[in-house]
Amino acid sequence: MEQLIHELNQLPDTVRGGLLFGSLLAAIALESLIPNIEFGYQKLRHVATNLIFVVTSGIISIGLAYLAYGVIDISRLNFGLFYLIEIPLWMQLIVSLVLLDLFGQYLVHVCLHRYKWMWKLHLVHHSDTTVDASTGTRHHPGDILIRELLIFSLILCVGIPAAFYVLYRIITPIFAYFTHANIRLPENLDRALSWVIVTPHMHKFHHHFELPWTNSNYGNILSCWDRMFGTLTYNNVYNNVYADSDDIRYGLDTIDGQHDMNLAFQFGLPFNKTITTND
Repeated sequence: MEQLIHELNQLPDTVRGGLLFGSLLAAIALESLIPNIEFGYQKLRHVATNLIFVVTSGIISIGLAYLAYGVIDISRLNFGLFYLIEIPLWMQLIVSLVLLDLFGQYLVHVCLHRYKWMWKLHLVHHSDTTVDASTGTRHHPGDILIRELLIFSLILCVGIPAAFYVLYRIITPIFAYFTHANIRLPENLDRALSWVIVTPHMHKFHHHFELPWTNSNYGNILSCWDRMFGTLTYNNVYNNVYADSDDIRYGLDTIDGQHDMNLAFQFGLPFNKTITTND
């Protein structure tokens, strides 16, 4: 385990970037092999537009990571749960990834939907009318800032090693590409996987253009959180509302879908007073 921590701490940014873009390319390749919906869109333009958000998200994430580890150096504070209780490193790794998925993905995602000012930031992600793997990269800088601030607060409170944060930062986008990918897995395989992880079939309900579907299936890696907190839907009925899984429409019923590739419009969405929010 010490060797893994050393390797993660020494992992060059070029390797990390290669892993992330390689996993995105793999998801895009799968979309051409086993597509779920034939969008008939300009895929290259769509992917390129969504990748702009990788740059803005990267600036936020790298900036906060530098502040946390380069300026404050939270790894030397010897503060947090792991410094109060002695557990093996392998268990620390498991607990860290589980807590980061719960707080850094599921719970913050719920908040982004429940509170109007957060939802306005999160609209950018949901305004994509042709959801594919690249949609997993599509987040307003304000959305990412909220997520990262919560993640670093959790790291500080728990005492999560920097290497585990690096591993989390590699794993999370891979799952984001997978869950958003426009692919149709064999039904039995998707259902079996859904007992452990979030699958493309699960997450497509979350991107349906209207309530109550938008407020279901918040998870990114583990599906247990949606099961535990009652926000899971796998079949076609949620909160007594029916939707044919093959007729799901992406986007939002409060935003004109013609603006989904307009970057100026998207970055300005949180400040657009003409956009209404649903309760």
